[in-house]
Amino acid sequence: MTAVFPAAVNAHSHAFHRVLRGRTHAGSGNFWSWRDQMYGAADRLTPELYEQLATAVYAEMVVAGYTAVGEFHYLHHRPDGSRYPQHEMEFALARAARKAGIRLVLLDTCYLDGGFDLQRRDGRIPANPTQRRFSDGDAASWLARLAALRAAVAGEFDPEQVQVAAAIHSVRAVPPEQLRIIAAELDPELALHIHLSEQPRENADCLAATGMTPTGLLADSGLLGSRLSAVHATHLSAEDIGLLGAARATAVFCPTTEADLADGIGPAHELLAAGVQLALGSDQHAVVDPWLEMRSLEYGERLRSGIRGRFGPEQLLGFAHDGGLRSLGLPEYGDRVELDLDSVRTVGSAGDQLPMTATAADVLSVQVSGREIAAAGLHAELGDPAKLLSEAFAELEVL
Repeated sequence: MTAVFPAAVNAHSHAFHRVLRGRTHAGSGNFWSWRDQMYGAADRLTPELYEQLATAVYAEMVVAGYTAVGEFHYLHHRPDGSRYPQHEMEFALARAARKAGIRLVLLDTCYLDGGFDLQRRDGRIPANPTQRRFSDGDAASWLARLAALRAAVAGEFDPEQVQVAAAIHSVRAVPPEQLRIIAAELDPELALHIHLSEQPRENADCLAATGMTPTGLLADSGLLGSRLSAVHATHLSAEDIGLLGAARATAVFCPTTEADLADGIGPAHELLAAGVQLALGSDQHAVVDPWLEMRSLEYGERLRSGIRGRFGPEQLLGFAHDGGLRSLGLPEYGDRVELDLDSVRTVGSAGDQLPMTATAADVLSVQVSGREIAAAGLHAELGDPAKLLSEAFAELEVL
């Protein structure tokens, strides 16, 4: 027996983080120590290597049941900070998505410096050597490059396959005056994503520097609105939740990553009650499995509240599909996933409770616009994603 569901939308992805899976767990640490290892991976990537790696990662997503992804992308330039002449890193991701058959919203990200530092005269930490390849210098330069990128992608790719939208890395990475420039000049039709209050230190630094929480700073800068997706939204005050709800923003939770990085459990239930829409992402790809993201969100709520059934299975499916489409500004395409009801995990499950029992291993078929692009763990064109990943890791010399 089988059942058909709307395909999942991965609303938050960093494709290159996939190389860190299973390699960052020795010893103790936190988000900040993990970030140093992530920077090491970022330093190695060329356009050619990134296309190879991203193709494998997107193929892994497809066979798991994702048919659209929001790629939160900030690896714009060469390691020394100099520009590639033709958007080479961005086009590497777009070609990878086209090969894998996944719909890509490239969330081109403004990332300018290293964060708040009240000990410095200008109050900011300069970009470190790795962050140089992320930075366009200022918001105006980022906006100009974003406009050029949108035109270049529109001239090369089918908009049902690849679109460009916008992201701000975080209030840590973009100074307040630059946030205001973005609010004034960014195309109001574009979806806009931001990492928000992922760590308590981000909140503390922002409060010390501006007297506002990160959410309050976004509101003060004119960036809160229904097009905004707040990624993680973990450490929020009641006032923050009210501001996001009044704006009818979206919160993108990445439960398996938030657990892996010891970020904390965000107030998903309170956000939804306040009027915030919810979506799901796999972020650093500690797991690529929409079913595990769905139930990890519910399990986090149970652990936080002591109450079962905070989100029903139908709601979880809605977050994974409808919420993701809304977050990325995508229409309904009718993409579908067929699930095995007779596996060792799903047999005996009530059909409406499969989000609490199924995994990506139970995906029998994935259809994009009615065309099957994956079946039983294999990509129709690319074959076994594990082989693709192994080849990419070998090229990156991480094995």
